[in-house]
Amino acid sequence: MNDVLVLKGQFEKKSAPTVVPHINIPDKKTYDVSKMENILSMMKDLKEYWEKNETIPGALVSVHYIEVVAKSNRIRSLLCKNCSPNNNIVGARFEYDENSPFPKNHIITYYVTIEELNETIERLKKTISIIKKDFEGRVNGNVVGTIEAYSKKNYPYRGTIPKSQLIGILGDCCYIGKVDKDISINPNQIDGPTVLTFYDIKVPAVKLLSDIGIRTTAKSVWDKNTFQLSKEEAQKVLNEYPYFVSMATVDFKDYVLKEDYTVDNNGMITIPDPENEPIIGVIDTAFDERSYFSKWVDYKDMIKEIPLEDDDYRHGTSVSSIIVDGPFLNPQYDDGCGRFRVKHFRVANSGRFSSTSIIRSIKEIVADNKDVKVWNLSLGSQLEIPNNYISPEAAELDKLQNEYDIVFVVAGTNKPKDIKGPMKIGAPADSLNSLTVNSVRNDNSETSYSRKGPVLSFFYKPDVSYYGGDKTVPNDRIHVCAGSYDAYLSGTSFSAPWISRKMAYLIGTLGLSREIAKAMLIDSAAGWNRMDSDPSSTIGYGVVPIHINDIISTANDEIRFILSGSIDSYETYSFNIPVPIVKGMQPFYARATLCYSPKCDRNQGVDYTSTEMDIHFGRTYINKKGKIQIKSINNNTQSDDIKQSLSESNARSNYRKWDNIKHINETIKSRAVAKKVFEKGMWGLSIRTKERTEEKKGRGLQFGVVVTLKEMFGENRIEEFISQCQFRGWLVNRISVENMNKINVMAEENIEFEE
Repeated sequence: MNDVLVLKGQFEKKSAPTVVPHINIPDKKTYDVSKMENILSMMKDLKEYWEKNETIPGALVSVHYIEVVAKSNRIRSLLCKNCSPNNNIVGARFEYDENSPFPKNHIITYYVTIEELNETIERLKKTISIIKKDFEGRVNGNVVGTIEAYSKKNYPYRGTIPKSQLIGILGDCCYIGKVDKDISINPNQIDGPTVLTFYDIKVPAVKLLSDIGIRTTAKSVWDKNTFQLSKEEAQKVLNEYPYFVSMATVDFKDYVLKEDYTVDNNGMITIPDPENEPIIGVIDTAFDERSYFSKWVDYKDMIKEIPLEDDDYRHGTSVSSIIVDGPFLNPQYDDGCGRFRVKHFRVANSGRFSSTSIIRSIKEIVADNKDVKVWNLSLGSQLEIPNNYISPEAAELDKLQNEYDIVFVVAGTNKPKDIKGPMKIGAPADSLNSLTVNSVRNDNSETSYSRKGPVLSFFYKPDVSYYGGDKTVPNDRIHVCAGSYDAYLSGTSFSAPWISRKMAYLIGTLGLSREIAKAMLIDSAAGWNRMDSDPSSTIGYGVVPIHINDIISTANDEIRFILSGSIDSYETYSFNIPVPIVKGMQPFYARATLCYSPKCDRNQGVDYTSTEMDIHFGRTYINKKGKIQIKSINNNTQSDDIKQSLSESNARSNYRKWDNIKHINETIKSRAVAKKVFEKGMWGLSIRTKERTEEKKGRGLQFGVVVTLKEMFGENRIEEFISQCQFRGWLVNRISVENMNKINVMAEENIEFEE
């Protein structure tokens, strides 16, 4: 087996190229001036409505685009006077066809002033007049080209409308289907206590609630726009303010899914006392301190005021037993990670519980335990996640992970027994920065209770799968300690702790970053057989290998190395990775996995992630302009000096645009053909960054990349790779368990100084 290598060296930085904005109207999007007249009419109707509405000082305008629209094709000259319209976005969602799970188009909601709405109407009037008078009432690429070609001196519409605005409006109208005021939530959908979110409309949401007689307390406020309300209060809000509410989710949920237990009393088990093992945080139901491993668990009850029953100990104790002593209880799943200490917090009982209360407790727990870097959360809702926004619970987990540099390992939730068909995962398994885990049977097939993604109709969830047992298969349950007795059970609640163990080993024992640790688990699960364009909505990127050695080492014919860095500019790159050359060729297949944890904004709806990292990895070459480029292994040419027409939908499906995980790989073929050598055998890695808003939220964001090269003819070429990297200035370290154990032993030795 070959060790995984850590390459450390200098990444180069490059600013984004200066690009003059260009409006592209393809021939198929040629449109008649009547379209602009319809948009003008709709804008006038909105103005009339919002001028009469005295509740807010501005206007909410929902723009229905004709497709899932790229940032570059969103409006740029409408709905804004002297700024970027992107700064006025307060929400985004998808519209769907009845018979398709895939989104048809974007609906983006803007909050603008009445003055900006007036300006939009006037600009549309002037543009319509020009198109009617001088261009026969038709708009196409030639019309835009003609206007662009006018010099400043010869521009015929000076004093009427600036050229940039005229061109911008022609492009804006091309991609608009309609504009309207939308009702996002129907009052009839509310059937219990609700977490309700207002658009950011420059009027304190607390005041809006107070004006209709709804009082808020510290416990009912999630943030300035999100509140926990009763069923009657939520329905009242939706009747009084039908256009002001962007999101609503049920608050009280079955947060602990009932598991099938088989009890087995085998007598007392003994365990040595803990020493200096890594710590994993467990947020769950109560812990039974009668358990044989109780010395390994530091237990705190966050809801002492709520009485406990016997069933309230079972779930949480079982989860902690896997984390502390899972391999002893289940020798078939011995992962080589040893034992872990646990900080266990009770935040719920086994029945229905308020998600608001749970999240409030989680925020306090994480803030008070900054030494814990891996948190296991095996609680989840029986309700399905919504299509158009992240659950408030998941959004809070994403926020905490960014703030404290931690990772949550979250159970993928179980399908209730009475549900026979497919079912989406439940909150908080939709947390994008968390590692969401589903269960598989011992033959790696999905379980009878598996639920599915994706999240926001796009993001892959679950991330990975692991063994969680299935009562429908003989001898396929997980052995746990449920307190004073043993039990055999199944569920995603008991697959997640195994992944928490591996994450804690990679981070706590080996000292890897959370981004690298996550990338290594996903990369090992995906292997060589997974195609990025063929995701599994129930298993994720694949099943993580059982033993840690299969993650931190690799086959003799493979070279696996990791790279990490931070984003400080548009492009972070190296063209200096020396892949070995054999007889003038490079006989290697390649794959790579990129992970990062972007800042997120729930108020932006389906446009939840703020930063996009686009990975290019492969051989370097000199293009026709004399610039070095990368021939990426997945043929990714986004932002290259290549003329292309790639829709936003295709960029998302083919290259996972806006996803915080990118896995790209070549397929191993029955007939291996070595690669042609470009530019002295150098390969390159490039990470290019895009932002949704003018604010650069991605600056300083950490990324981790795991690369695997497989020699086509079974040869071991790792030593040659190491020597070439060192010659090129890379510092190369091996991830070796033996070396790390020696370091840990040395760190614990007492040093005696001679007097």
